[in-house]
Amino acid sequence: MVTFSCKKISQEELIKCSFNLSKTEYNLLMFMLKRGEIFTASQISKAMKLDRTTIQKAIRGLVDKKLSKRKQKNLPKGGYTFFYEINNKNEIKYKMKEITYKWYKGVEEAINRL
Repeated sequence: MVTFSCKKISQEELIKCSFNLSKTEYNLLMFMLKRGEIFTASQISKAMKLDRTTIQKAIRGLVDKKLSKRKQKNLPKGGYTFFYEINNKNEIKYKMKEITYKWYKGVEEAINRL
């Protein structure tokens, strides 16, 4: 928990705010970080007990925000399957530090303008 002036900010709030994550995207990010595996949307859906379309929407959000990667595997008889894996945890931490540093610099500039 981080305290800023009169408000305490939880780790969850900090991560969600840094990357503009929905609750489902945040929960999916945490699930994938803890497991550290490669998954299909169906595997995640079963493990998290959420509808597959909900997972697909959330994983698309993580891929768009460059927190996760999508890989396609072509099937021998035609068709394909997508697999998802989380980016390196240290890379995610670095991105988060960059975001919070930019916020800090913006706050500093606003204070200097007073």
